[in-house]
Amino acid sequence: MLTGLQIAIIGGDARQLEVIRKLADLDAKISLIGFEQLDFAYSGVVKEKFKDVNFAEMDCVILPITGTNSEGKVELIFSNEEVILTEDVLSETPDYFTIYSGISNSYLDTLAKKTNKRLVKLFERDDVAIYNSIPTVEGTIMMAIQHTEFTIHGSTVMVLGLGRVGMSLARVFDHLGANVKVGARKSEHLARITEMGLTPFHLDQIDQEVKDIDICINTIPHLIVNASVIQKMPTHTLILDIASKPGGTDFRYAEKRGIKALLAPSLPGIVAPKSAGKILGNVLAQLIEEDVLKRKE
Repeated sequence: MLTGLQIAIIGGDARQLEVIRKLADLDAKISLIGFEQLDFAYSGVVKEKFKDVNFAEMDCVILPITGTNSEGKVELIFSNEEVILTEDVLSETPDYFTIYSGISNSYLDTLAKKTNKRLVKLFERDDVAIYNSIPTVEGTIMMAIQHTEFTIHGSTVMVLGLGRVGMSLARVFDHLGANVKVGARKSEHLARITEMGLTPFHLDQIDQEVKDIDICINTIPHLIVNASVIQKMPTHTLILDIASKPGGTDFRYAEKRGIKALLAPSLPGIVAPKSAGKILGNVLAQLIEEDVLKRKE
């Protein structure tokens, strides 16, 4: 139980609704910032303006999956309010105060370090990433079907990256009957791809490997599907970039070549917000109970 804990939840998408329900059920007191346009009533949950929140009484804050932008601004989907997380705000909080965010950036990392606050990046946890790979794969399949004129079965699908999401994607597209090739750099990843019965290639050879593909799925958040790579793809190729923004694709050149390229980060929040929210709610409840509650005591 989280009885007595005061938690601020700032912004986020529909996934946060399940997080709110989970934490409220555990008897936490929750202040919602950036939710005034949402019709949501739950015991122990109050909507507040950012300027009215007493952060000296807060035990932790939960940010959206995207955290903040490079200036500290928090994205609010259900509000027109502007929220900027600053050093002044965090300096008011208790020593044990913890920041929970899906991902981070240099601004948020620096802010946490300056104010000596613990920053937990949920999507760096194996359990969260693996659970989230399920709705991510389902969303990717949905997009592949919607934006192609051929079946996945029998098509040649390239997956870039064998991380926790890339592995799930490669396995499922293989089960759907696609001819799957997977690009990676680490020797152990190339060995795992071979063990899975798929076709491995080193990312240094990507220019040669794209010449016969039908679908390219990128999970790497760096520019890897560049103009040189796109120039060698068949014109019917569909590029699905599910890496975090801005992705790893030269979308301008893809459009110039007439190749459909779609950036689709945060697929769990789009295709299965309820399931994705429950994943985050369960993990957050465990983390807050094990960490914040104990350190507060």
